[in-house]
Amino acid sequence: MSSTIIEFKVKARQPQVAAIKEAIRAAQFIRNKCLRLWMDSKGISKYDMQAYCKVLAKEFKFAGELNSMARQAAADRAWSSVSRFYDNCKKQIPGKKGYPKFAKHSRSVEYKTTGWSLDEKRKFITFTDKKGISRLKLIGTYDLNFYQLDQIKRVRLVRRADGYYCQFVIAIDVKIDVETTEQAVGLDVGLKEFYTDSNGHAEPNPRFYRQGEKKLKKLQRRLSRKYNKSTKKNGQRQSNNYHKARNRLARHHLKISRQREEHAKRLARCVIQSNDLVVYEDLKVRNLVKNHCLAKSIQDAGWYQFRLWLEQFGHKMGKVTVAVPPHYTSQLCSNCGVIVKKSLSTRTHKCQCGCELDRDFNAAINILKRGLSTVGHTETWVQDTLNAWGETTSTGVGETQSQQVDSLNQESPD
Repeated sequence: MSSTIIEFKVKARQPQVAAIKEAIRAAQFIRNKCLRLWMDSKGISKYDMQAYCKVLAKEFKFAGELNSMARQAAADRAWSSVSRFYDNCKKQIPGKKGYPKFAKHSRSVEYKTTGWSLDEKRKFITFTDKKGISRLKLIGTYDLNFYQLDQIKRVRLVRRADGYYCQFVIAIDVKIDVETTEQAVGLDVGLKEFYTDSNGHAEPNPRFYRQGEKKLKKLQRRLSRKYNKSTKKNGQRQSNNYHKARNRLARHHLKISRQREEHAKRLARCVIQSNDLVVYEDLKVRNLVKNHCLAKSIQDAGWYQFRLWLEQFGHKMGKVTVAVPPHYTSQLCSNCGVIVKKSLSTRTHKCQCGCELDRDFNAAINILKRGLSTVGHTETWVQDTLNAWGETTSTGVGETQSQQVDSLNQESPD
């Protein structure tokens, strides 16, 4: 059973906003305390952290005012960072392996099945702990009456630059019935074009950050002019004008990130609806951005978001998505299989066999061939896939799609 997230903007008065901020700070404090317990002691488990929440509630009044399950959720956040570190060590990932760090600027507090209640029409939510958040109005077009209350597993209050949002994590397996197209496609993502498929179609790269960079620099200069060094040295708060300028800058960053997210979602839905098999490269974006000459453009493209949406829509629509190793997909000739070495600036693939194609088009064909060889399909691959795999589809070498979709629905807690 997977889950989906439904989000509403909340309408809150100033005392309620202050109460939400206090709840977020309390959850951050509990998370950091549980993490310190793990660092100072040996053999600490997830249940030890949850038990430690009761000790913190008795010792600190502001922690005790938070709902008991919200305290447990904060402890779960600490344990998720610890378990991720353990997994990276087992996989022998190079580097620091993501050693857990203390949270400094948390933006959300999470409740489980208690500490909140919905009204009859489910247009208002009331938080019943002692933080004083009380009743908040939900602003949005989703209808919560469609779901049972026992399907709502978690409720989050999230702070963003343009206000506060309430997220409902609902346990539901969404399946969309679509007709089979008997089409397969390979996708090669890039910086010149957002992606080029094995049919020769190229989707332009919108470059949302580059378009908004001029305004971002202008807002950043205004923010810098309002920064007072002496105020910082004295430990005092910056002026109201500084915080207003900071909020304007954050809002513009939020707008760009939403544009990028919506663009990736729209394209992923179209690709999944049009094909029964989608093959793409298993890129490690974390390693790619180490190239400082291309890091900004790579982050602006949003390849990882695009991949996540491909996997989620593939899971919902019962389509097959496969991630293949990216090695030599641009260098290999799609016609004869000979490696033709070329620099990044060479945009045309030319081979001695007479094959002359656009570099990305050639790579997309190689990606599709690699994907077909991975899943072992014949010409009747659609029927074979539906009969052999059923509703379970694979997204990577040795990784099922349901595992990756579940990881998509787990929002970053901080």
